[in-house]
Amino acid sequence: MNTLRRPTHPGEILREDVIKHLGLTVTEAAKRLGVTRKTLSALINCKASLSPEMAVRIAKATRTSPESWLYMQAKRDLWLAEQKTTEVEELTEVVI
Repeated sequence: MNTLRRPTHPGEILREDVIKHLGLTVTEAAKRLGVTRKTLSALINCKASLSPEMAVRIAKATRTSPESWLYMQAKRDLWLAEQKTTEVEELTEVVI
């Protein structure tokens, strides 16, 4: 993956496209998802990564797939990892 733009955090998508769109408060959305307000707040404020469990909860609540939510997180995580300078040696066949 070699894109210039940082992929959007799934919490931002949840906040802007679901919670705000439906006119829900964070407290009400957390209650409906069965999580604490603190947990949801960390996610939608991009302070926490999306867990597989949360992906399942959001998918069930929005009638989407958990894979789509996890893909957003994985795409972002990979982009962030690629931004770091990492020196590695190429793995080649060892000749004995």
